[in-house]
Amino acid sequence: MVASFDRVNHDMLMGRLAKRIVDRRVLRLIRRYLHAGVLANGVVIERHEGTPQGGPLSPLLANVLLDEVDKELERRGHAFVRYADDLNVYVRTQRSGERVMTSLRKLFGKLKLRVNETKSKVRRAMTSKFLGFSFWVAKGRTIRRRVAPQAIKRMKERVRELTRRSAGRSLAQVCKPLGKYLTGWKAYFRVAETPSVFADIDGWVRHRLRAVQLKHWKRGKVIHRELIARGMPPEVARRVAANSRRWWRNSAMALNKALPNSLFDKLGIPRLA
Repeated sequence: MVASFDRVNHDMLMGRLAKRIVDRRVLRLIRRYLHAGVLANGVVIERHEGTPQGGPLSPLLANVLLDEVDKELERRGHAFVRYADDLNVYVRTQRSGERVMTSLRKLFGKLKLRVNETKSKVRRAMTSKFLGFSFWVAKGRTIRRRVAPQAIKRMKERVRELTRRSAGRSLAQVCKPLGKYLTGWKAYFRVAETPSVFADIDGWVRHRLRAVQLKHWKRGKVIHRELIARGMPPEVARRVAANSRRWWRNSAMALNKALPNSLFDKLGIPRLA
């Protein structure tokens, strides 16, 4: 279930904060933060409800406002997890899920929050995702954490953007921002229990980088010369050079010898697996 914090009532929120914060100066500062306008296309738009999306204070304000929701779920003995306005409650049956959903709508209504119906539904835990994670069943029917398929899709789209082969950059220039992105991605999803998936992504990323390098060499003669210089057998080097325009296919032809993983290690590309 997701609550729409772009419509949160400022008076309701400030009332909850006033019960916890004695210093009136802090309360006035938070009120000013909530009322700060939004700059859109060079025009400042006044804000009368909601919290700034992406603001560092917004998750904390969500915790303050939704604290009583957490306490009610704890009182009922439900297993749940929440980050800011994104909430998952785990129950045993579809009927229980429908009942909890109805009660949560009432709780959110008392807080003058509107439920985002497009993102909120009752479904099986195995098909649900939370903050980029989902579940899978391992051997022995053990439940494990994994990176949600949607999160992997978004990651690959970002990698494609960072490794565009027509951008005219050297391999080192391509690897610098890519390495930073993958380092952060790896740190975020480090608790996922899917080593084989990470190994597949590793191979895919390096496949793309080898294709980038082939594209930079462009002509068959240059490709042949560079591959020979890097220790590739002449027969294989000739075969790759003869199909010099087929970057993606060629990047899978034993290039791990001429462009080994250790090269990408030196260029700052982290290994995910």
